[in-house]
Amino acid sequence: MDFRITGSRTPLILMLCGVLTLFLVSGSGATNALAAPAADAKVDFKEIQIGPHPGEKELLSLRGPDSRQQVVVTGVLMNGKLHDLTRDVTYSIANQDIASISNDGYITPLKDGKTQLTVTAKNGKTATIPVSIEGIATPDAINFKNQVVPIFTKLTCNSGGCHGKASGQNGFKLSLLGFYPEDDYEFLVKEGRGRRLFPTSPSESLLLTKGTGVTPHGGGKLIKPDSYEYRLLYRWIEQGMPYGSDKDRTVASIECFPATRTMGQEAEQQISVIATYSDGSTEDVTRMALFEANDSEMAEVNKTGLVKTLNLSGEVAIMARYQGQVSTFRATIPLGIEIAKLPESKNLIDEAVFNKLKVLGIPPSPVANDSTFMRRVYIDITGTTPSEEEVKAFLADKDPAKRDKLIDRLIDSPAYADYFANKWNMVLRNKKLQPVDIAGTNAFYQWIWNSLYENKPYNQFVGEILSASGEFRQNPAVVWYREVNTVEEQVEDTAQLFLGLRIQCARCHHHPFEKWSQNDYYGLAAFFSRVGTKDPTAGSIGTRGFRDKRVFHREGAATAKNIRSGENLKPTALGMQPLDLSPERDPRVALVQWLSRTDNPFFAKALVNRYWKHFFGRGIVEPEDDMRATNPPANPELLDGLAKHFVESGFDLKELVRAICRSNAYQLSSLPNEYNLKDKQNFSRYYPKRLTAEVLYDVFHQVTNSTQRFSGLPAETKAIQITDATSAPYFLKVFGQPQADTACECERSQSANLAQSLHLLNSKEVQDKITGGSSRAAMLAKDTKRSNEEKVKELYRWVYSRAPQEQEMKFALSYIERHKEKPQIAYEDIIWALINTKEFLFNH
Repeated sequence: MDFRITGSRTPLILMLCGVLTLFLVSGSGATNALAAPAADAKVDFKEIQIGPHPGEKELLSLRGPDSRQQVVVTGVLMNGKLHDLTRDVTYSIANQDIASISNDGYITPLKDGKTQLTVTAKNGKTATIPVSIEGIATPDAINFKNQVVPIFTKLTCNSGGCHGKASGQNGFKLSLLGFYPEDDYEFLVKEGRGRRLFPTSPSESLLLTKGTGVTPHGGGKLIKPDSYEYRLLYRWIEQGMPYGSDKDRTVASIECFPATRTMGQEAEQQISVIATYSDGSTEDVTRMALFEANDSEMAEVNKTGLVKTLNLSGEVAIMARYQGQVSTFRATIPLGIEIAKLPESKNLIDEAVFNKLKVLGIPPSPVANDSTFMRRVYIDITGTTPSEEEVKAFLADKDPAKRDKLIDRLIDSPAYADYFANKWNMVLRNKKLQPVDIAGTNAFYQWIWNSLYENKPYNQFVGEILSASGEFRQNPAVVWYREVNTVEEQVEDTAQLFLGLRIQCARCHHHPFEKWSQNDYYGLAAFFSRVGTKDPTAGSIGTRGFRDKRVFHREGAATAKNIRSGENLKPTALGMQPLDLSPERDPRVALVQWLSRTDNPFFAKALVNRYWKHFFGRGIVEPEDDMRATNPPANPELLDGLAKHFVESGFDLKELVRAICRSNAYQLSSLPNEYNLKDKQNFSRYYPKRLTAEVLYDVFHQVTNSTQRFSGLPAETKAIQITDATSAPYFLKVFGQPQADTACECERSQSANLAQSLHLLNSKEVQDKITGGSSRAAMLAKDTKRSNEEKVKELYRWVYSRAPQEQEMKFALSYIERHKEKPQIAYEDIIWALINTKEFLFNH
């Protein structure tokens, strides 16, 4: 973010950037002053436990030559804390003819019988557990979908970048992630005249020679001849490639053990994955599962399920995936600092945030000062900054309730509706593609604005969009169906925008990271299956090229066809039972009723998480619209509590904004202390975020006392009031304004780039508005009634909502004195330097 510039203004901007913006550094290159705590492994243990599920099972039982078991060894400290010892103990099996075990606790069966596993820790503590092996002498036939397909998934053979893509790879195709094993069997065994497999000589099978690299293979060498995967595939081919039957057991669920664990920084934890089958049996599938951390900056995990935390504190989830089932292991990584005092808890938000910080031992930053808070809350609620007079009045006000009163005033202002209408207008994809569209675009924008200003309950706001019928002149909400004009888009936008779920994958196959199947997708699609559109009645506008259609409910049975199974599915809300709806009833109304239910597990959480990210720059769940079980919230108590409060308030959006902004968690300083500089998910301070394109443009004009006309809009229109993003000026485009193409807020870019820097530093537009005849620089230069000191104070209140510091004042006055013959140039240079500082470009 540091700009390197040349020219006469260089010393000025470097001086004014100086120490004033160091607090905006996000942690890059910085180090935590706290030394890492001593590892628990060096502390004596009072006992050792052998898992998975220590104390629940008195026996490790393995069946069949292909079974395996990942042992997890846990040391219990004197204070009750748990520490992983899986790789810090010595293993011994009483009868080594029955089973063997590796140094990392992986048991392999050898023959039928019973024996005993003994684990010895470095401190001499021991633990034992019986081991039972059966089924070696009389093995079952290998099951293709339960044993062979997982190998393809583990080795990424059926991934989207290899044979799992739609067209396959080099003439061989597999179903994506093995979701359709019957297809895989057909491709592998029967396609190409069976040339890939040779039961009479398994080792000569193309499947094995390519996998071992004996035959050239684009994917390289994936398995070794002495590996578990090779031996299993060899035996499967040798047995004549059995598939199994429809009566075979299937994977019903998987579970990570342990489910949670408190770990230190740069510590390790072995996890095991246990699959539960439809017949109630269980099996260790650790080495066949795929693992992924939801935050790679906090932890990493290898192919065997060994988790290693890094040097950040907080919570991280490790996703395990096997045969379409998912589970998570959650690690809590405390910093461990004793917190003597926390800021006052004003509401449920503070209780949840500060309780979490206390558990983690991360001291929060103090509450921000009045000037910082004022600028922050103005930008976050209204997308504007306060006027110079408003700053003076607020800073002089001694009322202890002045912050709460300011929040209430901003929420009730038209500027609040301007800013949040801009936000919703984008994700609701309201834009024109041709001139005739503008009437509908403007009508939908105004409807959004009115709904927010009047504080329409959120469930009603969403319900009126989803169930909209008619044409835009009578019901502007129908314009949503102009851009979101297919059933697939309607399903996917509804799920992503209003439920916080990215369900797009389930259109073609089972969601790889979630429980949603194609039946779930098309059950949701059935709610939109009776939406009809037709050209509006010819009128003054005419219908030629007119994209705004009349939307109506077509009577008939509401169903959606699963494109794979061919089954016609009734309307089914996610996780619910199918609905029997009469043909004359609009199924969208039933969908809206489900959304508004107080026990809906998605609707309220999706909204509060979206708004939380608006104010904090990071969602409780991140990304904000990817709220799946394998991407858990950073603070579950906070998400649950805030969602409950939102529902109990009657889905009151203004009350939600009020609760967030009144909390001390929101009002914390962005200046980090020595402990929370690296914290990125626990809200121990306010995380600085760049001004959005529209806000920056409007604030720039306010500071420079200039204006900008927008085509087709009134002269006084601000950038945040633009109804159609496609007609916005270049400035907004270069600073990341979205084009309302998707329902994802990720379309708005908040990253910095060279074009932005050059535009602020050198563009003619910026220079002309700084140097104009009616610019603020000209006004200050012409004002001979006040001292330069008073005018500099005024300028700083316009730019930063605060008074200048002593060093800033001294430098500014000396610079003006050096240009006293042409004071306007001095003020132009100072304004130019100030708007190029991070303190101006960020909300902090």
